[in-house]
Amino acid sequence: MRSSNPVFSRRGFSRDTGYAGFNAPPQAGGAANPYAGTNPYAQGGNPYAQDPQQATQAPPQYAPQTRPMTMDDVVARTGMTLGTVIAGATVGWLFLTQSLGFAVGAALVAMVLALVQSFKRKPSPVLILAYAALEGIFLGALSGYINMLPNMHGAPMQAVLGTMAVFVAMLVAYKTRIVRVTARFTRFVMIAAMGFVLLSLVNVLFMAFGGGEGLGFRSGGLGIVFGIVGVVLGALFLALDFKQVEDGIAYGAPREESWLAAFGLTLTLVWIYMEMLRLISILRGD
Repeated sequence: MRSSNPVFSRRGFSRDTGYAGFNAPPQAGGAANPYAGTNPYAQGGNPYAQDPQQATQAPPQYAPQTRPMTMDDVVARTGMTLGTVIAGATVGWLFLTQSLGFAVGAALVAMVLALVQSFKRKPSPVLILAYAALEGIFLGALSGYINMLPNMHGAPMQAVLGTMAVFVAMLVAYKTRIVRVTARFTRFVMIAAMGFVLLSLVNVLFMAFGGGEGLGFRSGGLGIVFGIVGVVLGALFLALDFKQVEDGIAYGAPREESWLAAFGLTLTLVWIYMEMLRLISILRGD
């Protein structure tokens, strides 16, 4: 079942299989390969296989001239996507800190592009890079504006460093198997994230129609707790991203799927940065 929320729907490379698109890891003895119909050289789709049973054997077997997704592909596409975010953020920081209306418009268009990508069966590099550029413009303009507020100088850099620290910590925890991504883990993260987003939307509605601080989720002690929960959820989503990449490579996902991995990692890092910046703002009393 695929969710319409891009933060949820792009979890995992499989199409219309598993919980929210998330796939179980390859298992010896016959796990179905979601790429049997998309990559002719992936496990289960080798046109040179003589024995039909080879379609379900693990590990995947590739023809000599195949080009399935590799870790280098994922790193390269992620670097391009995050580089585009940084370029857009530079423009927003330098030229749009006094034009937050334009920056918010860029964020709305970026959200639409992310939704369009989430509904597409194949990743679109143009959509992903356009999303990254517009999201970067918004982040740069917002960060520049916050940096000029009283007691907030340096807060965006602290948020960047905090985001990097969360990424490295979760990567180490995942690689050392301190954090293990299982079906139960995935269900927990998805349900917790949906609850978090729902509470955030309710809080925004109370702020819009009731005025004040809404339910108080973005200020004071409750705001600090809510911000910490947001950062932790972002870190857990990173674990799902790492698992997504690991499974995609093991299954022999088509090379183009590395763009989907880059898109997912970018969405998660943007989430963590925004929650980190909000948390720092609350801790500084603004």
